[in-house]
Amino acid sequence: MNNTENALSRITKDRERTNLLKKYEQNLLAFLVQRIPLWINSNILTAIGLAGSFITAASFILAYYLHRSFLLFGILGFAINWFGDSLDGRLAYYRNKPRKWYGFSLDFTVDWLTNILIGLGYIVYVGGKWELLGFGFVVLYGWAMMTALLRYKIIGKYTIDSGIFGPTEVRVILSLFLIIETVWQGSIVYAGILACVILFIINIIDSLKLFKFADSRDKEEKNAKAS
Repeated sequence: MNNTENALSRITKDRERTNLLKKYEQNLLAFLVQRIPLWINSNILTAIGLAGSFITAASFILAYYLHRSFLLFGILGFAINWFGDSLDGRLAYYRNKPRKWYGFSLDFTVDWLTNILIGLGYIVYVGGKWELLGFGFVVLYGWAMMTALLRYKIIGKYTIDSGIFGPTEVRVILSLFLIIETVWQGSIVYAGILACVILFIINIIDSLKLFKFADSRDKEEKNAKAS
């Protein structure tokens, strides 16, 4: 087993991924964890990821007050957010220094802050009645996060993906929306509607699956008590 394969086995052993870019993303993470300087730890990477979210939020605000081309800085923000958010926990496992519950709590909190920041940035940029789309995105993504937590509680497995879509795919799609908006002003409103509709459908499907799992577990526990 070479170094990359060894790194890959370490960083993927605790989490099941189903996202479309899984193979490429995990190989890239395995490559990166071997090259992160020793003085950089998981907390620093988490802070870097959060900084990326602030950059994305700021890009919306600058685009509103100055020029919409500043939205392209949001892509940089998403890239920085991916770097920090994807590597913080993986680095801890690679270095055999995982803090499962601390890391889980911190990561989830930062993800929620990221969701709020992007939503607020969108609200500032679009303004008017369409700002409700930013609010809707925050609520719907929050629903997805809540479903992930409930799934973890009921099934005992934590997954951040919904089928082929995961946080990385969401970042890529949102980045494409920003690029299109710089060329076609106003398109980000339609993109917001599309994103909210897709999120709503995914949340309904995931929630129904969750209810089915929960009902099945209730029946199993009831039968166990009866026997």
